[in-house]
Amino acid sequence: MLLDAAGIWFAYGLFAHDGALVATILLIVIAVINAAFLLDVLNPLRWIVPGLALMVLFVLYPVVNTLGVALTNYGNGHLLTKEQAITQFEGQYYSPPGAPTYAWRAYRAPDDTFLLWLTDTQGRSYIGDPKTGITPTAGDDPRFGPKDDDGLPKTIGKYSKLSRLEIFPYLSTLQSFTLQAPEGILRIVSLDAAPVALHKYTYDRARDVLVDHQSGAEYQSIDGVFTARDGSELSPGFSASIGLRNFVRAFTDPDVRGPFFSVFLWTVAFGFLSVLLTFSLGLGLALVVNDHRLPFVGAFRALSIVPYAVPGFISALVWVGLLNPFYGQFNALLSTLTGVSPQWFSDPTLAKIAILLVNLWLGYPYMLLISLGALQSIPGELFEAASMDGATGLQRFRFITLPLILVALGPLLIGSFAFNFNNFALIDLVTGGGPPIPGTSQPAGATDILISYTVRLAFTGGQGGRGVDYGFAAAISVFIFLIIAAITMVNFRFSRQLEQVSENL
Repeated sequence: MLLDAAGIWFAYGLFAHDGALVATILLIVIAVINAAFLLDVLNPLRWIVPGLALMVLFVLYPVVNTLGVALTNYGNGHLLTKEQAITQFEGQYYSPPGAPTYAWRAYRAPDDTFLLWLTDTQGRSYIGDPKTGITPTAGDDPRFGPKDDDGLPKTIGKYSKLSRLEIFPYLSTLQSFTLQAPEGILRIVSLDAAPVALHKYTYDRARDVLVDHQSGAEYQSIDGVFTARDGSELSPGFSASIGLRNFVRAFTDPDVRGPFFSVFLWTVAFGFLSVLLTFSLGLGLALVVNDHRLPFVGAFRALSIVPYAVPGFISALVWVGLLNPFYGQFNALLSTLTGVSPQWFSDPTLAKIAILLVNLWLGYPYMLLISLGALQSIPGELFEAASMDGATGLQRFRFITLPLILVALGPLLIGSFAFNFNNFALIDLVTGGGPPIPGTSQPAGATDILISYTVRLAFTGGQGGRGVDYGFAAAISVFIFLIIAAITMVNFRFSRQLEQVSENL
């Protein structure tokens, strides 16, 4: 009952804020949960339906929503919905040639309502009310109070005249008023002028055409942009479906294809090398500390996992300081020993080495801990039998230790690869994705991985730095999802082969 009440309340809020799709999915999930717990025939589902519900809400829906965004041009210049864009256009005005212009003065009431005293070029006076429009004044109007030095009433009923200085706090409010006049719409544009204007644009829903009354041009809705026959376009555009264009663009646009494939290859290499290096170092140290004959083995184990105890972002920033080519201690040591101070953050190759070095420091303690646990779970009888058969230490490691460890740690290594494949924080903290790839108009750097490249496309200037490009970034995110899914399936297949090997040991 509490779940139903909370879900219905949350769905009501989503419906009220244009979240109908999410609200519908939420209500369906709640209905399935109710069915599973109320119908005896669905009793087995009771054990898995909570997890399935969370998977639908927090995994499947984001994936589907990302795919939906990838099929649109949502981004810079196309951030509004079509209705929002039409509203903006229909709120624009123009003054036709010869349109009258009125001088105006404002009157304010205690309840923050206003009247305008309007005077045309022939000296005729009118009262402008935002609610009723403008009407000619009558000299014997009983609402008029004593006149001031300008010959205008100091008061009109409950309204008091504002001086020039008193108008400024209310100027933005007054400029938002539109008063209906016989010739059109009267709007305040300055402290002295309120010209008559007409609506510049009108949307014809039947033909899906935006009509420009000033020029007579008609603009059709094409891919989220109102476009005239001569090719001229109106801004802003709006979000619209463009099919698979974002996906095709990743392979056909020369400005995108170059950095995309470069970033993709580095992403795969970074994920693979990170797992290989951290696992190799972690397993090597685990083999050492697993030997109880080593003196002070307990202290050595504790020191080995110190990098794991320090927050990763702090360690990454410390390494940025150590690798600084001007005052970093690591570079100072290299300069003393070799006479060379590497430019870690300006040379593409060195920047990639720096990323792998920092990730090795951050990742090997985790691999040490899981490898140590896996080593201690291997029965000692296997090694004794292998020794009796004359196997060397290297052979015991190759044919017994490594296969059994890979069987136990295979899923964790797959998870580590997926984590590093999307390790945005490390890239952003150490190199910021730089140095930039020369000759490309996209915001891509030599150490950018796909996820950091996607973030820069979405938030820091896609389309050659001219603005954000959420649609294309979403398309790249779909590629990342498919790549991770494919690699994970291959790795799990490899893990099953390792399990078959372990069964034969």
